[in-house]
Amino acid sequence: MKTLPARAAGFALALAGFTASASELVYTPVNPSFGGNPLNGSTLLGSAQAQNDTSDRSRSSGSSRFGTSAIDRFTSSLQSRLLSQLLSDIGDGNTGSLVTDDFIVEIVDADGTLSVVVTDRLTDETTVIEVNGLNPNN
Repeated sequence: MKTLPARAAGFALALAGFTASASELVYTPVNPSFGGNPLNGSTLLGSAQAQNDTSDRSRSSGSSRFGTSAIDRFTSSLQSRLLSQLLSDIGDGNTGSLVTDDFIVEIVDADGTLSVVVTDRLTDETTVIEVNGLNPNN
């Protein structure tokens, strides 16, 4: 029975030659936004752009970020301002009209009845809006 302790002693000596080592697990993020390697940024951006299935209208049409050019926005703003001025002149008893590329607006105040006639220049379709009971003297 002396062989069993001899084997145990040999096994113990063999284990003594090996040292156990351990270290902490360290998490390293991949995304540079969360502290990862900033060199991964271009790879992650390319991957995100490849997955993006929306179209960018401003790049394809050469227009601004709102989808219209600066001159179109200015023209629209100017038309809106002129219509506003035309409508505010009605209070003073003045009438008038505005002609644009798309429509013709005629405003007439006849004895307290305001008539706004809008004509589409492309289709010649006419819309009449009448408001009764207006009296600028009251």
